[in-house]
Amino acid sequence: MTTPVCTRASEAAAAATQTLSYPSFASYVRARQPVLLRTARSLTANPSDAEDLLQTALTKTYVAWERIEDHRALDGYVRRALLNTRTSQWRKRKVDEFACDELPEPEPAPGGDDPAERQALRDAMWRAVMRLPARQRAMVVLRYYEDLSEAQTAAVLGVSVGTVKSAVSRALGKLREDPELRVSGP
Repeated sequence: MTTPVCTRASEAAAAATQTLSYPSFASYVRARQPVLLRTARSLTANPSDAEDLLQTALTKTYVAWERIEDHRALDGYVRRALLNTRTSQWRKRKVDEFACDELPEPEPAPGGDDPAERQALRDAMWRAVMRLPARQRAMVVLRYYEDLSEAQTAAVLGVSVGTVKSAVSRALGKLREDPELRVSGP
């Protein structure tokens, strides 16, 4: 039985290039390996995974070497192989599921489970929104009640995105200071 040996991608690539039947592939790997390794590192958080990813992409490139017509576009081919390989790894990730008798539900917040309290808070919030100036009220309603983006809100009201941002910021400041909305602590 052989013991598996872990090698760095650069060492593995160098060893592989010595026994290749494509000398142009060997020279390509020697010349471009550091740049391609940086690309692989940008796709993974772990440097060892990046080396494995590059080695896999170079293997796929080697297998397709004869079919690649334009060798000036090799970097793009290898980068695409890196990305496709990483995407495949991500999709194949195992998700553990555990069957259990009871669903793990979060503990309800104290006092937050009372429907009457929730409705009272909604009513207080709406009264506070209605006390805002008309323009700020319109922007708050469109942004948070209608869930429009800042750009969409600006388009609806015919103003700039910066105007929406500043007006909504001022309105939220007023709402934070509203005495009716202050949460009394325990």
